[in-house]
Amino acid sequence: MNDEQLFLLINKAKEKDQKAQTKLINVFWVDVFSFVMKKVGDENDADEITVNVFSKVLSKLDMYDPHFQFKTWILTIAQNTIIDFWRKKSRENQDPTENLDEVKNQYAKSPEELMISNEEQKKIIKTIESLDANYQDIIKLRFFEEKSIKEIAEELGISVANTKVRVMRAKKVLAELLKNNEFEDN
Repeated sequence: MNDEQLFLLINKAKEKDQKAQTKLINVFWVDVFSFVMKKVGDENDADEITVNVFSKVLSKLDMYDPHFQFKTWILTIAQNTIIDFWRKKSRENQDPTENLDEVKNQYAKSPEELMISNEEQKKIIKTIESLDANYQDIIKLRFFEEKSIKEIAEELGISVANTKVRVMRAKKVLAELLKNNEFEDN
């Protein structure tokens, strides 16, 4: 793909053209996944990070400066996402007894606090149920059944690339709905 074709594709993707967004993801998927895989060494983590990278890329396309190579811009986002991943990992791997107080507090919660937690869970489930059936299926398979991208693709009979895009879009739509519902209830 030459620079002019890439520039046209980026502009279409900026205008929320889903085919252009999917093509853009497909063009750079292998480069980003390979880059991430070298840094994290685990295929599932690399897959999840790569999905997050492209989610960020699509949401920040307006910030892309055409004076720089697009691939370099994407790989910079990937590098920053990997750094975030390792920070989160190191926090998770700190002292195992550190979270013991949290576990104790879970059982020490008042009935009111437990009721609020149940309310939050009900809101999330209700919001998921309001989504398009395709997004519901994707969210159910990915986050409730914890299936890999490949397993979801096989189950739904769609390509892995298409599955990745659907997971990314479903997460984005769900996050937006939850964010909007949060403000409506306050």
